[in-house]
Amino acid sequence: MARFDTSFDATSVEPTTAYDLLPAGKYRAQIVESEMRVTRNGMGQFLWLMIDILDGDHKGRKIFDQLNLVNPNPTTVEIAQRTLSAICHATGKMHVSDSEELHLIPMTIQVKIKPPKNGYGESNAIAYLPPEPGATPARAAKPAATPAAPPTTQAAAPVRMASAPWNKKG
Repeated sequence: MARFDTSFDATSVEPTTAYDLLPAGKYRAQIVESEMRVTRNGMGQFLWLMIDILDGDHKGRKIFDQLNLVNPNPTTVEIAQRTLSAICHATGKMHVSDSEELHLIPMTIQVKIKPPKNGYGESNAIAYLPPEPGATPARAAKPAATPAAPPTTQAAAPVRMASAPWNKKG
């Protein structure tokens, strides 16, 4: 039993409703959150993605994806890596060391409806599409330009990239 400090009034709070699938189709979208999570069985890790639909009737809707990047099954890892590569191509970011580098970059996704499986109902599946031929992928908003620094004769310090979230200790 869990006793509340005060009485909860359900008439003052809108109840949650059933989560509707995003209809199949192409959407402009962007990754807004990501993190590495441990699999249920503790034997691997997956990259969890929250993706925001940018326009159309479903603007503002969220859709989620998981990429099993650390898994004892090499086929599972290969599928996840190919999906990550598709995301990189869709966003124009070919070299990443942190999933946050893929955030807020508009891309085109193809959403499909997967049939019920293993006791779960229908679900959405996402494919990440390359930019249209001749088009350049949209870039994330850049901060305001700053004046250029005068040239120096010293060598610049090497840039250190943030470690990937799945390699972080903690």
